[in-house]
Amino acid sequence: MPDPALRDHTTLRLGGPAGRWVEATTEEELVAAVGEADAAGEPLLVLGGGSNLVVADEGFAGTVVHVATRGIATDVDDSGDPSCSGATVTVAAGESWDGLVDHAVARGWAGIEALSGIPGSVGATPIQNVGAYGQEVSQTIARVRVWDRVLRGVRSFAADECRFGYRASRFKSDPGRHVVLDVTFQFRMASLAAPVRYAELARTLGVAEGQRAPMADVREAVLALRRGKGMVLDDADHDTWSAGSFFTNPFLTPEQAVALPDDAPRWEQPDGTVKSSAAWLIEHAGFGKGYASPTAGERVRLSTKHTLALTNRGGATTEELLALAREVREGVRERFGVTLVNEPVTVGCAL
Repeated sequence: MPDPALRDHTTLRLGGPAGRWVEATTEEELVAAVGEADAAGEPLLVLGGGSNLVVADEGFAGTVVHVATRGIATDVDDSGDPSCSGATVTVAAGESWDGLVDHAVARGWAGIEALSGIPGSVGATPIQNVGAYGQEVSQTIARVRVWDRVLRGVRSFAADECRFGYRASRFKSDPGRHVVLDVTFQFRMASLAAPVRYAELARTLGVAEGQRAPMADVREAVLALRRGKGMVLDDADHDTWSAGSFFTNPFLTPEQAVALPDDAPRWEQPDGTVKSSAAWLIEHAGFGKGYASPTAGERVRLSTKHTLALTNRGGATTEELLALAREVREGVRERFGVTLVNEPVTVGCAL
């Protein structure tokens, strides 16, 4: 049986064949497969949900280890004392992220409800420090346990050792070294969600920023907002055939921020930089929703619902998608002097 094409295992539905495919359903299988590939000097790709990958049309010539581990272990204190009640939850890397969010909301574990609808696996979330609608996964992570491919052993990192930042972590800054085995979360027990810190979500819920709402309401509101932007996977909706937000919001020097048009979004940061909106920059550089490049072709477009998502309209190639990404990046740079950085990881190809 031929090894599967990676297009069947990525949300962009792009990518050629794997050189060798290994399905790891237990931690022991995962560590053994990684160790075997490393010992043989083979190129290795550790694949979770495939939601943050852009894989070359030629595929990946080495070993692809698909993380399919399962398991959720809980230690719950529901004594009712708000000062100490909570849930410590350890989750295998291969578990579905949105499945965990749904599980947490149903059990009154607060802190990740605004991260509903994000595709991919639990093991990928600390690498990117996944965030949305005012929450980041780092706010609830207590520990990340990994296989260290350099030291060839299991290591555990407490949250303050993970060097979390905006879409960043020690794992992302040292790519390929750490294979996440499981993630331990510390949740507060509550019926209400964490304070709502995102204006759009607050408006949808009908509350003021900083107020709380029932967790189930927050989850449903986030899912509705994400569906409206094509950010909840749907086989029938090509706007969801994407890697989510393709570019991260840029952090600018004060000089760069001043040079932007007066109506450009600006959020001053504690370190003196100024955060702006990649979506605003893209749209105001002339790339509106549904934009199709005259050179990249009609099979790739910006989402008709959200300018940050680059989508496969069916039958596209990775090179076509990258051509569109380059056009958008160069257009923003020429118009505003800002170079956008891609969020998805590229495998066997380069932007």
